[in-house]
Amino acid sequence: MSTTATRAPLGANYRKLFASATAANLGDGLMGVAMVWLASAVTRDALAIALVGVASRIPWLLFSLPAGVITDRVDRRRLVAWMDVVRVVVVAALGAVVLRYQQDLPTPEQLAAGAPEPASGPLLVAALCAASLLLGCAEVLRDNTAQTLMPSVVRSDQLEKANGRMWAAETTMNSFVGPPLAGILLAVALAVPFLVNAGLLAVSAALVFALVGTFRPRGEDVERSRRIDWKGEIGEGLRWLWSHRLIRTLAILLGILNLLSNIAFVVSVLFVQEVLGLYEGWQFGLVTTGFAAGAVVGSLLAERVTARLSPGTALVVSIVGMGAATTLMGLLPWAVAFWLCGLVGGVFIVVWNVITVSLRQRLIPDRLLGRVNSVYRFFGWGTISIGTVLGGALVTLGEGVVPREWALRGVFLLAGVGHFLVLGYALRRVSTAEIRAAEAAAAAETGVADDLPDAGQHLDEQVADGVPGPAAGTAAGNVDGASPAVREQ
Repeated sequence: MSTTATRAPLGANYRKLFASATAANLGDGLMGVAMVWLASAVTRDALAIALVGVASRIPWLLFSLPAGVITDRVDRRRLVAWMDVVRVVVVAALGAVVLRYQQDLPTPEQLAAGAPEPASGPLLVAALCAASLLLGCAEVLRDNTAQTLMPSVVRSDQLEKANGRMWAAETTMNSFVGPPLAGILLAVALAVPFLVNAGLLAVSAALVFALVGTFRPRGEDVERSRRIDWKGEIGEGLRWLWSHRLIRTLAILLGILNLLSNIAFVVSVLFVQEVLGLYEGWQFGLVTTGFAAGAVVGSLLAERVTARLSPGTALVVSIVGMGAATTLMGLLPWAVAFWLCGLVGGVFIVVWNVITVSLRQRLIPDRLLGRVNSVYRFFGWGTISIGTVLGGALVTLGEGVVPREWALRGVFLLAGVGHFLVLGYALRRVSTAEIRAAEAAAAAETGVADDLPDAGQHLDEQVADGVPGPAAGTAAGNVDGASPAVREQ
């Protein structure tokens, strides 16, 4: 790849998309703390708290495949923007409900000490579940489509650069700035983080609407009849993924890793409160910033690690790093240890993300990108709801056998060990040779062999084009863009 290509500007559309993602992910960071904190002020039942998480993930099981068909048929820019508008309405409505009942709620510490659950508890849990379900449906369409925008905004040879910086901003806002800010806002009033998030989502929608150009799918099948052949079009995406050994393997690995991580992190708010003894909202927000700090480091090192180890080895090492971090969280019941483990886990989450998402954007034909992406996420994110239910159930069942503290710590230990059990499959199925062969085959089909990434290209060699890069204190994020514990997209 030429030096000119490496240093080419990312453009005005990228800056708008970057700013939109920054605003939306700051709001998501606020919501990530506010939702679970509100739930913990209403009930101490691990299953009830898990139910809120399940509600937001069920749409990935039920709706992700049809969402891919829609993504490949419509203007992707408008779809992303309108889903942000839907989220504005839902979040604002939830904020209004919280504003109505917040004065009657005990603090999580009072509830843990034996205070009775509030009379409005069932209504608020139902409101949280309903909002989570609606937001989850919007996010299935929004997030699946948003990933397909990038190849229309930047060139193929700029994907690592563009994705790295995007995840840098996303994760810094989502996990580094948002959570502690949410804790501060919760101290003002429980409803404030929800209302602020509604405003941020409105800004995000406006910026996406402002993108210039054509964002309809490209390729031979773009012109289709108005009638949708749901079965045929979903089947085409499913067959493409299942016939592509590398993408299929990564989808299966992602599903297993997401299941394991959500077994542990669905009860993280209870773990932080009852095991680490941190009952203030700002403390919960602060202790979870370790993931974002690790993502800052990861965004600086991802391409260097990939170049030094090779992509296949880097993916395997990432699984080991994430597993070790999760295991140590369960073994070491101290806030500093939890933060440091999050730091380590964040680094490897970013390495995984940068490699796998860039691969999908490069390997999947544009006309199929929405559908294959949705199938990939069906496997990768569909297991989140299963892991969420298992985590809550394991804690509830564990309390009958061991003290509650060890029931909460035990799910972290189980999830961490599970990562190491996945290694055998990963070592057999993911290799740098297979990755390079898949890239070469995709380049040969599209005639863009010159756009393949140079393994020696480093983030710090690239020109910022007016967008803050990782060196400005940003990070890349979640395995697939979800919570700090969730593996890539």
